This record gives sequence, C-alpha cells and structure tokens, in this order.
Amino acid sequence: MPMRPTPLPPAAAARLSVAPMMDWTDRHCRHLHRLMSRHTLLYTEMVTAAAVVHGDRARLLAYGEAEHPVALQLGGSDPALLAEATRIACDMGYDEVNLNCGCPSDRVQSGRFGAILMTEPDLVAACVAAMRDAATVPVTVKCRIGVDDQDPATVLPDFLQRVSAAGVDRFTIHARKAWLQGLSPKENRDIPPLDYDLVHAMKARFPDLHLSINGGVDSLDAVQAHLAAGLGGVMVGRAAYHDPAAILLDADARIFGDGAPGDAIAVVHAMLPYIDDHIAQGGRLGQVTRHMLGLFQGRPGARMWRRHLSEHAHKDGAGCAVVLDALGHVTELAA
Repeated sequence: MPMRPTPLPPAAAARLSVAPMMDWTDRHCRHLHRLMSRHTLLYTEMVTAAAVVHGDRARLLAYGEAEHPVALQLGGSDPALLAEATRIACDMGYDEVNLNCGCPSDRVQSGRFGAILMTEPDLVAACVAAMRDAATVPVTVKCRIGVDDQDPATVLPDFLQRVSAAGVDRFTIHARKAWLQGLSPKENRDIPPLDYDLVHAMKARFPDLHLSINGGVDSLDAVQAHLAAGLGGVMVGRAAYHDPAAILLDADARIFGDGAPGDAIAVVHAMLPYIDDHIAQGGRLGQVTRHMLGLFQGRPGARMWRRHLSEHAHKDGAGCAVVLDALGHVTELAA
C-alpha cells in the first residue's frame, strides 16, 4: 500500500476546513471526509476541557491516523483545566487545539464557555495563554462577531486585539451574532444576519492574522471568492455534511491545487474496509453510514441510496453488503 503523503500543517490546510458540529463530526464522519479530501482541515465535535481531563479520554478523543490534519475543539473557561486538556490533546497527536467561543447553547452558557466568552475577551486571552504554554501545536480560536446587543464593529476588533496579544494568530469567525436569549442554537445558525463585510474588514485591519470565515458558505465557488478577497481560509459546516461531494470531492484540485476531482462511488468502496473493521470491533453499521446519506445528493438514485441505508443499516448483522446494495441503486441509474 502506498504511503499517505505527509499532511499539510494546519495553517495551510485551513484554506478549507469542515466545522466542528455536535453529533456529526465524529471519527466516522471525519474518516469519510478525509477519503474525499487529503488536505482539508477536519475538526472534532466540541469536547469540554473537564471531560478530557476527568472523563473517558480514550473514547472521547479517539481518532484514526488517516484523519490528519485534524484539530480538537475544546470548550471551557478555566485556564488551568484548558491547559491540561491541551497537553493531553498534544500527547494524543492532534495537529491543533481550538477554543470554542461561538456555541450559543444554554448548556454551554451555564458552563461559562462558548459564545458568552465574547463578553470576556480578557478571560479568553488568559485561557489561550495558558493553552499555548501547554501546547506543542497551534492554539486557535473560533468565535462569533458578537452576542446579543453588542456592536460587532466595536466588539470584534477589540476581541481580536486582546486575544491575539496573548499569542493566537489564527481565528475562525462565524459571521453572525449569537443571541443568547430568545433564539435556539438551531435558530442562531440561520436567523442572525451574516456580515461577511465585517470579517473581511477585520482582515484589512489585522493583516498579520490568519482569519477564516464561517457561516452560510455552501459551495466551492463561494470558498474561492472569500479566498480571492484575501482571507486565509473558509470553514464550511452544514453544506459539507449534507452534500459532502459538492464541497470536498473537488477541494484538493480547486482549493489546494493538488490532484484531480474525486468520485463518490470510489469513496464508498474505499469506506468498506473501514466499515468491516468497525463492525469487527463491535460497532454497528449505522454508526458509520448515517454520515454517508448525503454522498449522492442531487444525483440519480440518491433517494433510494438514502432509503436503503436508513431502512437496513440499523438491523442486526448489517454490514458492507447493505452498503453495496444501496450503491446499486446509484450505479444502475448512472448506467
């Protein structure tokens, strides 16, 4: 088997990244995405620093070597706890550790982390300083443009100034406010208006920072437009999950200038050894195939692909034969 090329450093891979998404970007999802793009930077789901330090870290932080470059996203606001979690992440071989300053859920607010940290830039600075002291890999921050009644044009540059002074030079900015009262986490992903212009203005104001933009980006054309306008990277969330072929299959060729466009059918076949191994270790087929439902979005046979997997992947004894049967609906119509 040929050796896999050395992964890009995370700052280079961050030209395109897949957002950390709770219940979605687990290790099975990341393995699928890595088969579609060798270079795109992949993020874990957010894990709290307390869970890393005190919980079942072997389960929480498990990943496959094929996933590199891969970043761990941490939630928390205790500098000492975040430092210890960062040290553990580095020991486990993660390529980057990212601090979540953007999640608006009630549970996150009650723990004094996530988007509410936009109101405490000095605390964020103390956290990342402690993380950097413990780290052997880059420490980065994902944030919003502001929360609630804050004025983003004032708050965001102040936040970037204070936190970058603590040594962070890479930020991913979700170009929406988070409303901590009155909107659900789902609504916070859609209802607050996007302000791409403000994020681009921050790049002009802080030219030495590597800024990635996040929020509402749903095509490689949009990714290329943001990069051409001077941003260091683009993070794609739901579009990369629901229609991964549209975002990731051509990413290496179009975003990184390396290789030819991929093929979704070939990706399915490449997943089969991984699925066999997962099942051999006691896993279930549906734990993997739930992330594959969108592979053929918009293609003939896509509905039958999704339906077959949804109806059969959860059954006892389900394995690769179920995947190949589902794939038959796609290949028959393609032929």
